[in-house]
Amino acid sequence: MTARHTLTGNIRRHEGFHSETLGNERETLVYLPPGYRRAGARRYPVLYLQDGQNVFDAVTAFGGVEWMVDETAQQLIKQRLVEPLIIVAIANAGDERIHEYTPTNGRVNPAGKSCARSRGRLRMYGRFLVEELKPSIDQSYRTQAEKEFTGIGGSSLGGLASLLLAFWYPETFTRAAALSPSIWWDDCVIYRIVEEMEYVPRASRIWLDTGTNEEGWERAGHLRDLLAERGWRLHGELQYAEIPGGEHNEASWAQRLEAVLRYLYPPLPPGLERARPPTIAFRRLDPPVPVLRRLEKFSRHPLTHGPTLLVKEPYEHRK
Repeated sequence: MTARHTLTGNIRRHEGFHSETLGNERETLVYLPPGYRRAGARRYPVLYLQDGQNVFDAVTAFGGVEWMVDETAQQLIKQRLVEPLIIVAIANAGDERIHEYTPTNGRVNPAGKSCARSRGRLRMYGRFLVEELKPSIDQSYRTQAEKEFTGIGGSSLGGLASLLLAFWYPETFTRAAALSPSIWWDDCVIYRIVEEMEYVPRASRIWLDTGTNEEGWERAGHLRDLLAERGWRLHGELQYAEIPGGEHNEASWAQRLEAVLRYLYPPLPPGLERARPPTIAFRRLDPPVPVLRRLEKFSRHPLTHGPTLLVKEPYEHRK
């Protein structure tokens, strides 16, 4: 049986976006919120997501399971539970992923016999995002380009990369989501990076989570504590979640997306919107195929606050 595309909403495809910095190219998908075409002067915040193959479409997603970011955003925006936003899904570069998403030349499989190492190209990947891709997106779409409205996110190695890039580029990103980040990388080098930062860039909002069925899930709690020691306020600039039974896979990350988006992009006060003269438009992805699956939603009040943030009732269905 042939897999069906599961793209929802107004999504534009940019094939073969070339990077001079990295010397390669990749596909980028851009989700535009409901009302984008009608609101000719309104401008929108932007969220850049890594591993873009997994973000919108089951056909391209790892194991055929996508994050359902488009479905989740569509519903939350229509319910006015999040601010309308543009979401940019950046495909990874296949075999180059391990090099582009890691900050150091650590061993690719430290538990195995292989001595293969990463080339640690994360800073170069950051230059690609900040100096090449983001300017193109800002020129092509009606974005709110300032750092206060620009976010970055990912899972696993993409989560590690997103968190570090938020630290390294505070003049570009002030919202970050790290879902099950690969804290283990290179003997947990992220701990040392956080401890040795000369100043605290203080992203305005950081989401950090882990699932309790993930190997080494306790490391996320230690990272939370390090960030708190450096000045990030828990339940303020930093939101931490431990998902009971959560696993290290796309299906589990999809179930967390509502809480992530609601934290990073809360709704605007009534009557407030951001304007900018309209810019050029790219061709629409042809054809957009509506998703037939139901959106697995969190309950309306999915979070309870305390020493640890717990996500509750992630399997509620809405008809």
